Amino acid sequence: MKIILLENVKNVGNKGDIVEVKDGYGRNFLIKTKKGIIGNRENIKIAQQSRADEEARLDEEREEAVALAKILDETEIKITERAGEDGKLFGSVTSKDITEALEKAKGIKIDKRKVELEMPIRNIGRIEVKVKTYQGVIGNLTVIVEGEA
Repeated sequence: MKIILLENVKNVGNKGDIVEVKDGYGRNFLIKTKKGIIGNRENIKIAQQSRADEEARLDEEREEAVALAKILDETEIKITERAGEDGKLFGSVTSKDITEALEKAKGIKIDKRKVELEMPIRNIGRIEVKVKTYQGVIGNLTVIVEGEA
């Protein structure tokens, strides 16, 4: 029996897959629990079309993420914080501070969880910060931390 999966099913397949299962398993489990529908011609055609639409949408998202990563590679933002004479900041610069400065300076809005900082920045200087724009796509943003007395 052919079944089109509506969600991921362990050891069977992923959402949108057209799988061949035994009749009892398909009727009594997959269809009853709404994890799948019968794989007739119409449903298969609809599933293939929706899969193609989903792939096109994901490709478009990836292209946008690559373009954003290129923009981030060329971008520098300045953040001014209070610092001592030795160049250490009294506070620290966090990923939230970086995203706010980026939005204010360039109008680019990024979620703070996408900024990859191992530890908050505590010194004055020029720092390369990695920003994850999409799965496998990373942009390098240059952050210049300046101190004020």
